[in-house]
Amino acid sequence: HLGSVIAYFTSAKFLLYLGHALSTWGDRMWHFAVSVFLVELYGNSLLLTAVYGLVVAGSVLLLGALIGDWVDKNSRLKVAQTSLVVQNSSVILCGVILMIIFLFKTQLLTLYHGWLLTLCYILVITVANIANLASTATAITIQRDWIVVVAGEDRSKLADMNATIRRIDQLTNILAPMAVGQIMTFGSPMIGCGFISGWNLMSMCVEYLLLWKVYQKTPTLARKSAKVEASELKQLNVKKESDMRPAEGVQLMVEKDVTDFEPQEEKEVGCAARIAEPFITFRDGWVAYYNQPVFLAGMGLAFLYMTVLGFDCITTGYAYTQGLSGSVLSLLMGASAVTGIMGTVAFTWLRRKCGLIRTGLISGVAQFACLILCVISVFMPGSPMDLTVSPFADISARLFENEPLPTIASPESEMIFATGMPNLLNGSITPANSDPEMSPEPVPLLSVSLLFAGVIAARVGLWSFDLTVTQLLQENVVESERGIINGVQNSMNYLLDLLHFIMVILAPNPEAFGLLVLISVSFVAMGHIMYFRFAQKSLGKQLFVCHTPDPKAAPDSSPPGNTSTV
Repeated sequence: HLGSVIAYFTSAKFLLYLGHALSTWGDRMWHFAVSVFLVELYGNSLLLTAVYGLVVAGSVLLLGALIGDWVDKNSRLKVAQTSLVVQNSSVILCGVILMIIFLFKTQLLTLYHGWLLTLCYILVITVANIANLASTATAITIQRDWIVVVAGEDRSKLADMNATIRRIDQLTNILAPMAVGQIMTFGSPMIGCGFISGWNLMSMCVEYLLLWKVYQKTPTLARKSAKVEASELKQLNVKKESDMRPAEGVQLMVEKDVTDFEPQEEKEVGCAARIAEPFITFRDGWVAYYNQPVFLAGMGLAFLYMTVLGFDCITTGYAYTQGLSGSVLSLLMGASAVTGIMGTVAFTWLRRKCGLIRTGLISGVAQFACLILCVISVFMPGSPMDLTVSPFADISARLFENEPLPTIASPESEMIFATGMPNLLNGSITPANSDPEMSPEPVPLLSVSLLFAGVIAARVGLWSFDLTVTQLLQENVVESERGIINGVQNSMNYLLDLLHFIMVILAPNPEAFGLLVLISVSFVAMGHIMYFRFAQKSLGKQLFVCHTPDPKAAPDSSPPGNTSTV
């Protein structure tokens, strides 16, 4: 028994988990802290935070395909190590710049009429954005490629590893911001910057070592397949599941033409060709994504990002205006993390019982059924929905009176509530029950209670569906295109996420929130309809025949007869 425990803790799988946990912990701390730092720096205004969010989303949207293409064209170890070093070095540099700004802000304000301070702000956002792009590259190469190779030819092992990675994400999403929030509350932003910079320096060294150990323990990581021609790919896709050997699932499309990876020698090209290359890569990436057999499943997942029904700043800020306290919100966030973990458990169980594609269908139905509670909440007592109120009335009044505009809560504001730092949100959100004299009649909580009951319960289906689409992409995208396809998938996710923030900007008042809920549920429904169409194409008449798969047979994740889209 002791030998098996030691073997597990030294296995490539566990070392990959450990590296991911360290990386995610640092990532979550930084994403939370940088928003708070930018609020603190700009006089409790959320302008810099909003600009940062826009720059990050726009960068991934435009560069996602190029990052993925870079991942595909270079050796696995080089990609992982380069993105790791760039990400952590950028965070460390950003932390140092922020510490300098906090120390010398008064002097910087007076130099060159404040332009030097503005330059520092631009530098912070630029470097932080580079860190986020490197983080995207790390996520693509580790979570979409390395994990598939480490799992080998065992799809069940791949499903378990995906679920474990998501559980780590859920836990770090809650715990990391709370930890750094306490440091900043009882210390200072300066101490927070120093702590995060120190953590990233230490974490970078440990993660670098862990990556090297995983690479050594998994010899297949040193091999990467060359581009597979369309005709060859079609032949591979038409193989029936019944013809598969017990362990052939994951590597089916990559066993052919796998060679030791050697970068191709660069041919001399003209200046115009070099300039045009990124645009051609961008176009080719999106075309390749459209031609994937799992295109509709990926689009279905992306549509779930066009929603206000998550624990982001929008829903949390709305709940705050409806009278929920920060402590209640932090408890609700904890409950959402628990249901998210339940979703990862449900995914592994459903996949064993019904197969991968049907798991996505069941998860989609479960999520949509829970969101019906959110729709009902719009029409319940306590709902402020009133479409006769102009969303811009308050803004117009402030403009004419030359008053400062109200700001919108930052993407990490829900974490601020949970970490005892509400002082940073002065002027952004005023809870309905903050002053008993101003609101003598308490707001009925039935509407907001149903809203959060639906949001929290829907996390089970949401995370199970997310894992389903993730594994479909892992299993059905040819190895040489994993990077670029997942890069485009990230771009699609960010595009829909960006659209949901634009939707809120167009209707920012609480009276219009009910309409945003209805639009969000509609987009979720459209996403699941796309997935249903994908499942129908893949399984045909067997769609609703849910049976326990033969353990000796490969699960139904490779859609037979779906070669017309390749």
